[in-house]
Amino acid sequence: MSLRGFHIVFVTLTIFLSLFLAVWGFGYAPDDAEGMAKVMGVIGVVGLIVMPIYGVYFYRKAKKLIL
Repeated sequence: MSLRGFHIVFVTLTIFLSLFLAVWGFGYAPDDAEGMAKVMGVIGVVGLIVMPIYGVYFYRKAKKLIL
């Protein structure tokens, strides 16, 4: 697997991890006193916003590379 292919797989897995983190943080985590689960949920939502944007940026840039 090329470095480009690995990068695309890694970005995809990161998006799924962010989705899991957001769902867990807001839906399935027990009510904790410190609110750390909600913080993790927010981090997951930020990942769900940022990683697809980065993935599209990388894919467009990687298509232009000549290997």
